[in-house]
Amino acid sequence: MIRLRHPAARRQDVVDHLFEHRIADPYRWLEQGDSAETLAWLAAQDALRHAALDDLPGRDWLRGRMEGLLSLGVTGPPVWRGARRFFMRRCPGQEHAVLHVVDPDGTERVLLDPMALDPTGRTTLDTWHPDREGRRLVYQVSTGGDDGSLLYVLDVGSGALLDGPISRCRQSPIAWLPGGDCFYYVRRLPAHAVPPGEERYHRRVHLHRVGTAPDTDDRLVFGHDGPKTASYTAGVSADGRWLTVTRAVGAVRRNDIWIADITKHGHEAPAFVPVQTGIDAHTNAVVGRHGTLYLHTDHDAPRGRLAAVDLEELDALGAPPPETWKELLPEDPQARLDHFTLLDGPGLDRALLLVVRSRHAVSEITVHDLETGTQLETIPTPGLGTVGEIRGTGHEVWFTYTDPFTPVTVFRWDATDRTTTVWATPPGHGPEPAHRAVGTMRQITCASADGTPVRITVLAPHGEETHGRTRRPRPAILYGYGGFGLSYTPVYNPEVVAWVEAGGVYAVAHVRGGGEEGADWHHSGTRACKQKSVDDFHAVAEALCQQGWTTPSQLVISGESNGGLLVGAALTQRPDLYRAVVCAAPVLDMMRYEYSGLGASWTAEYGSATVREELAWLLGYSPYHHVSDGTDYPAVLLTVSEGDAVVDPLHARKMCAGLQHAVGPSPAEDGRGLTLLRVESGVGHGARAMTRIIELSVDQLSFAAWQSGLVLPGGSTGRLSRALAGGEG
Repeated sequence: MIRLRHPAARRQDVVDHLFEHRIADPYRWLEQGDSAETLAWLAAQDALRHAALDDLPGRDWLRGRMEGLLSLGVTGPPVWRGARRFFMRRCPGQEHAVLHVVDPDGTERVLLDPMALDPTGRTTLDTWHPDREGRRLVYQVSTGGDDGSLLYVLDVGSGALLDGPISRCRQSPIAWLPGGDCFYYVRRLPAHAVPPGEERYHRRVHLHRVGTAPDTDDRLVFGHDGPKTASYTAGVSADGRWLTVTRAVGAVRRNDIWIADITKHGHEAPAFVPVQTGIDAHTNAVVGRHGTLYLHTDHDAPRGRLAAVDLEELDALGAPPPETWKELLPEDPQARLDHFTLLDGPGLDRALLLVVRSRHAVSEITVHDLETGTQLETIPTPGLGTVGEIRGTGHEVWFTYTDPFTPVTVFRWDATDRTTTVWATPPGHGPEPAHRAVGTMRQITCASADGTPVRITVLAPHGEETHGRTRRPRPAILYGYGGFGLSYTPVYNPEVVAWVEAGGVYAVAHVRGGGEEGADWHHSGTRACKQKSVDDFHAVAEALCQQGWTTPSQLVISGESNGGLLVGAALTQRPDLYRAVVCAAPVLDMMRYEYSGLGASWTAEYGSATVREELAWLLGYSPYHHVSDGTDYPAVLLTVSEGDAVVDPLHARKMCAGLQHAVGPSPAEDGRGLTLLRVESGVGHGARAMTRIIELSVDQLSFAAWQSGLVLPGGSTGRLSRALAGGEG
């Protein structure tokens, strides 16, 4: 009889002795992704994955629905430089978004198309930065997930390539000087200049003159003595006078800031003075007109506040201490300050400050007097969603809005007449109007194990909120992230739309470790407190079941990257609470995570196994080390990218082998206990072409539907279902 069987994996007697702990690592050999033994094991895993997923019912509907939803495309907000306007747009049928420019005469044309650069679709446009005059443009691309990034300089008028490639940039910030001849950027040191194994670290801020040789002519301006995991940003004020540099060490929210008056000492050797150093706070610094430095900070304000410093007050010791900064916007105890932009065009009777706050993950926009911070009005948004970007110039502001059932729309707000108009809608037309919501969104709250309130966003089909009606439990996906101070806000997601349209519930757990409720919320789910993220996630799952949204036998949990760690810990701690797990690009071996990918940058978030106390934290929840033989585990789909340079696929390989061994060679007939590994080549930890997005989504959603019992439109009993029931042999 044809049955799904887990491939065998050799177990080694490898034991690490760390302090008083003996830590077994039976699949250490799977860390070598290119060995003959690993490649043979991966081929067997790929065959199993295809046997399990390729014939699942409803896949054709999922593929068609994802294609239809993604065919709407997207347009980004404009960036004005000189008399030119730059913006991104992805039209129906395009694999990647394309950079467009509108010339002074109103002519719109394509400036950069990733598919023209590489017809295979493996090259992504990572960043782009026009100079202040709109004459030149820096852009960066990567291919196949390479995190090195190649930087080029383009003449906007002619399209001629002026410079590049410059390597080792990895999505570098760009700060153009007036005139477009020079810019500051961030580049890694060459491999021969750093210790072995540290080639992906050691960044520095350089000054580059267009057309010169970067390896010999660039000027190092900052970071020569920085820690190996330091990352930098750089910005030049609109008048070209002030250069700001920030530094963060590792993947942390706190940073340090310096500023230099480059009109005094020259742009090649700026003399920096500190603005904020040695303080446990994250601050964004923006130089406005008339010599004011605006500081968006969480110093003494976990949800953020906005302060101002007169740059004339700078001296050799730097800026005044934070407690003396002029406060423009105090902290809102219930809303996180996300973005701000300044408007001081000649047509305005006063300079304005526009602010985007997130109140429990839902965005709002307010308008303030720039001098006093006094709120003048609120700019309405179309619903309970996310304002993703806000850009201002003169008297105009552009911002994007989206929610789970509304594709990204760009709005324009005019400060002279206080009107809001639609500037750009999705360029394509799907099978249904873009504004038609297939479901409803609701925010609910549950209590975690220690009593902390945790918010949940629930997306469900219409009719589930009728008063006086008993809710019918439905197949559900519960998504979580909970790390690095990052937040999940309500945004348009074709996967979610398709799932809800098919009759499922999709929920998001806003657990500690994320940034939804500010810096304190982040800190309370890190390091020694990381288990609280997992406790919150369990509490959310239990609440969804208790309130009738779903049941454990219908509940699939999902997470990516740090979210993969979250659901990996959840499945090993409470396998009874979940039916299945979709675990993407995960961090799972917490004893060795810091030795691969960018793991050395994450010790401030997780802790290090080289420190006795921190090792105990990590051992407490490390998913790979908590896999236990004979446990009735949920079905698991692990998805990774072969070129992922951020989180090494070795985590998923080792976890897959451990789970398959724990369950045994033959999972249950209904698929429970089945562990699958999906490895994708030619992409990295993020951007990919549309066809690849669709194929990954089809695999993940069809797996979730199969395990949770969701009957997809067009689905029927497939070959796999009959085989599991003993109908084929």
